[in-house]
Amino acid sequence: MTEQALTTRKVVAVRFQKLGKLYHFDATNLDDLKVGDYVMVETSRGREIAQIVGFVEDPGEPPEGGWKPVERLASPQELVMWRMWQRRELEAMIECRAKAAELGLRGIKIAKAEYSFDGSRLTLLYTTEDNEKVELKGLRQAMRRHFRGARVDFRHIGPRDVAKIIGGMGACGLEERCCSRFLSEFSPISIRMAKEQGISLNPQEITGMCGRLRCCLIYEYEQYREARKHLPKRKKRVVTPLGEGRVVDVLALKRTVVVQLEDGKRVEFLQHEIQPHEELKALQEKAKQPCDRHKGADCDCGRKGPDGR
Repeated sequence: MTEQALTTRKVVAVRFQKLGKLYHFDATNLDDLKVGDYVMVETSRGREIAQIVGFVEDPGEPPEGGWKPVERLASPQELVMWRMWQRRELEAMIECRAKAAELGLRGIKIAKAEYSFDGSRLTLLYTTEDNEKVELKGLRQAMRRHFRGARVDFRHIGPRDVAKIIGGMGACGLEERCCSRFLSEFSPISIRMAKEQGISLNPQEITGMCGRLRCCLIYEYEQYREARKHLPKRKKRVVTPLGEGRVVDVLALKRTVVVQLEDGKRVEFLQHEIQPHEELKALQEKAKQPCDRHKGADCDCGRKGPDGR
């Protein structure tokens, strides 16, 4: 596709669920679309209603086969039918939990039920303990007998998705968890992010309500990482305006370090006020060495030549 063709394309970002992942669709053939409109689109699971959340100024290269088109605006009748089926999702979830209990299925938790806009498809989201594999053939058959008018599918989700669905107070004390309030996608989180920020590795300090590392560990990670590049690490010897000492703490965002001096006193210094002890000593030793590039009067680097001049 040529660059001119890309610039003339009108690509919109839509989501199918509240705080769901964003998907791009081609809306070039539709006029007067605006943020907040509900539209009909074709997906791998059939036709769905999605809400426009923005227009993509620079969509980049299209996926293989191009972006799928937005068919049209959803009609008022379709929206009413969609809301009606959404109100039945809780009933379907409770029924599925009851069927699972009757069948004696253990280690499985039904987190949510999702109907398609016309009720033709019912998707049940579930999680298992430690991601163990659970045989769902009996439960699937029982649900299909109960909901004969809909195609019943099961989809496994992770503990973070479950926390996002359930919501509730966060471990930090906020009334609503980040995943339920504004996160549309989950970023990979590692223990290194906690170490870089000097956070205690106590599981209670770094674990969220989902039992996984907290999503917020990534929020300031890059700022800490960049700041630490220009600061000495703990236990490093440095030279300060008050003498030599050893770094006992690094305050990355303040661009300062706490140094324990030879007399035992601890003082906080700015980044430009300290020098690495090893580097300074190496420069001093190098300055004492004679010039090995110039000889005699031709030397203009400031060092003494081999002949002492």
